[in-house]
Amino acid sequence: MKLNERSLAFYATCDAPVDNAGFLYKKGGRHAAYHRRWFVLRGNMLFYFEDAASREPVGVIILEGCTVELVEAAEEFAFAVRFAGARARTYVLAAESQAAMEGWVKALSRASFDYLRLVVRELEQQLAAVRAGGCPLPPRRPRALPPKENGCAVWSAEPPAGARPGPVPPPLPPRRRASAPNGPLHAASFARLHEWYGQEVRALRSQWLRSRAQP
Repeated sequence: MKLNERSLAFYATCDAPVDNAGFLYKKGGRHAAYHRRWFVLRGNMLFYFEDAASREPVGVIILEGCTVELVEAAEEFAFAVRFAGARARTYVLAAESQAAMEGWVKALSRASFDYLRLVVRELEQQLAAVRAGGCPLPPRRPRALPPKENGCAVWSAEPPAGARPGPVPPPLPPRRRASAPNGPLHAASFARLHEWYGQEVRALRSQWLRSRAQP
């Protein structure tokens, strides 16, 4: 794929909001040394610069057909962007903190058009369920990144040792088929739907607060 360098440079430094930006340590392709670079994520393109004040990127990574995963490396908070194929290059990057690493891994994992296509497909299914008169399930929240042991991700459902138990969450409401407010759902405006669902949420929250206040 041929890319126009001038157009890329303009896109990388334009005033439009970015999806993510910050310093990362990038491992050289032929050398084992890490270099601190300023990275800017715009859509499915990850640009990197010599520093934050640079007006022209050193390079760009097209985030299509890749996976983002944690790796064991000399630098702490390291992760890799891997592409399929025997001769495909793997980019090893390292953040400056755990929070920064989690933010970058999440942003890069959602940057490809394949991910956006899945999101659109799920939203279309929810919209079809609403128009059919049903109540769509809420989207699942992504799980937090697991802790690392010896450079490997460890998933566990057990709470960390010594952790204080948090507050008891409110009970789940019984599953039921909701009736449409004054007509079919496809005829209701977004504001009416928002107010309709909000009333039930506020009622459940008030019930939960009253149950906590009782001795």
